[in-house]
Amino acid sequence: MSRTVRRYVPEVSSRDAFIAATGRLLRRQGYDATGVNEIVGESGAPRGSLYFHFPGGKEELALAAMLREGGKLRAAIASVMGSSDDPGTALGRLVDALAHGLETSGFEDGCPIATVTLEAATRSKGVQEAAAAIFDSWIQALEERLLAGGLDVSTARRRAVLALAAIEGALILARARRDLEPLAAVREELVSLLA
Repeated sequence: MSRTVRRYVPEVSSRDAFIAATGRLLRRQGYDATGVNEIVGESGAPRGSLYFHFPGGKEELALAAMLREGGKLRAAIASVMGSSDDPGTALGRLVDALAHGLETSGFEDGCPIATVTLEAATRSKGVQEAAAAIFDSWIQALEERLLAGGLDVSTARRRAVLALAAIEGALILARARRDLEPLAAVREELVSLLA
């Protein structure tokens, strides 16, 4: 597999270039398969600045990338969930958007948070805490929309957890099978549940 080496653009700080490159690599190949040399090559930023910005090395950089990717995804979840007055329709759109992204990447770009969590959360308290906070923020975005749709607090919370767990599981299955059927099935059930 050939890689395109990104060229460092001075308008983008080397810190931002490292975080962006790490986010792309974590999404595609996970924590363990992502090495510091690969991050430097992918970022195009000067190698010497990596430990200046991230004295904690790869783990500190991965945490920064997780937090950035997690924040971007939370904003996307909130935006898509606000795109319809009907929570079921909005949730269907969210699943559709995730399926489109997965398919467009040739089933290579998974969820960077799930990928890193599965690999590193048991051996890194920082990864575990960051992943928990990010997933909680996504659940909160879903829950807020379900509350606005008229569900009571307890039901909205349970359904938000169910939706995220189902979607994350479907993404893993779809990626493994290189087939969108698990996402289609989850979409149908979630939309039906919220109808």
